[in-house]
Amino acid sequence: MAALDTVLAKIDGNLDSALGRLFKLVEIPSVSTDPAYAGDCAKAAEWLAAELTSLGFETSVRKTPGHPIIVGQAKAARPDVPHVLFYGHYDVQPPDPLDLWESPPFEPRAVEAATGKRIAGRGVADDKGQLMTFVEACRAFQETGGLPCHITFLIEGEEETGSPSLPAFLAANADELKADMALVCDTGMWDRETPAITTMLRGLVLEEVVVHAANRDLHSGIFGGAAINPIHVLARVIADLHDEKGRVTLPGFYNGVAELPEDVAGHWRELRFRESDFLGEVGLSLPAGEQGRGVLEMVWSRPTCDLNGIVGGYTGKGSKTVLPAQASAKFSFRLVGSQDPVKIAETFRAFVKERLPADCRAEFISHGASGAVQLPFSSEALSRAGRALQAEWGKEPVLAGCGGSIPVVGAFKRDLGMDTLMIGFGLEDDRIHSPNEKYELSSFRKGTRSWARVLNALAL
Repeated sequence: MAALDTVLAKIDGNLDSALGRLFKLVEIPSVSTDPAYAGDCAKAAEWLAAELTSLGFETSVRKTPGHPIIVGQAKAARPDVPHVLFYGHYDVQPPDPLDLWESPPFEPRAVEAATGKRIAGRGVADDKGQLMTFVEACRAFQETGGLPCHITFLIEGEEETGSPSLPAFLAANADELKADMALVCDTGMWDRETPAITTMLRGLVLEEVVVHAANRDLHSGIFGGAAINPIHVLARVIADLHDEKGRVTLPGFYNGVAELPEDVAGHWRELRFRESDFLGEVGLSLPAGEQGRGVLEMVWSRPTCDLNGIVGGYTGKGSKTVLPAQASAKFSFRLVGSQDPVKIAETFRAFVKERLPADCRAEFISHGASGAVQLPFSSEALSRAGRALQAEWGKEPVLAGCGGSIPVVGAFKRDLGMDTLMIGFGLEDDRIHSPNEKYELSSFRKGTRSWARVLNALAL
């Protein structure tokens, strides 16, 4: 294996050609949700497979019930090094509305901005640019003496539609895909100059409740006061879900929720994070949620229960004096630690049933459930990756939480027994899923250099 300085110099020397390759990938409109783009998704898969094959990976494009999955494998010269699985996706969101784009979404271009040069185009940040940082790091190693780790690529084409084909694929190919650790580059930086490693993801339970009462909608003048109103019933249930201090009242809800280690809590307190700015950007001023908790703690490491939608009765223009026969609401629970998503769903349903008066019944619809994921703070791989990122960026990386969920990370832990290092180089203003998506040239170049340093550090 070549010296790291040689590999980094090769990355810098390859930058123009690497950008050309990224542009070619972005030009392929691999929109996974629209069947009209199925051929383009297949084209993107074949393009990536050819790139990996040219780098010495034994690569195949695997059919699924949806879009193809690419698997590529290559070994390092040394046998006694870790085996890592890198996950990425080649599919993108639809570019609509097209009239809001400053240039055609699938005609990528480099543009000058106040912060430096950036690349514009659909998918350039989510996830093609991020994916190609790792590919280009592997290219530099292969062109200077060989890979530092055994590497498996797993690249899917349905991430933007919920990865419906991936669970069965992981189960059928578990022995082939299992590695010492997974690497994911679908996350972001703390800020433009500070790298981050995402160490925790909240889990998710999605429940829909339909409360049924009378056998038809009723005239409120004739039946009002005598007939039960399912909107009232649902409103009482919703009100009972939180106490006056913002805590969720489901019995046993906080089982498995641990307090943050003090060193991590201290690290978060030292971050340049202004709660007033975070809320002010969306027109708010005061934190809600659990009293006595900071905003970062609430969105990264605390569980929540939220009402996401409610429907009942007449919702059109004007008024209609009606008592509805039914009312429905959709709830999401964000989970942390070792909270059991199945138990949470069962407890929630029991909670609702206990509050139903006579003549009402509840219908429950599940929209999915997954547990939280956390990389142990004592992980040696985390320490090595942190030192590697600090060497590239000149700043200690933020060990961040994520309020959202990345289901594949949970699947890696659950089905393959692997922890995941989540290191990405996107920025908050990259406009992913929106018109005028962009990726900073610094993210692309230094992201590639960062992966070279991380792989080298993992192999030492």
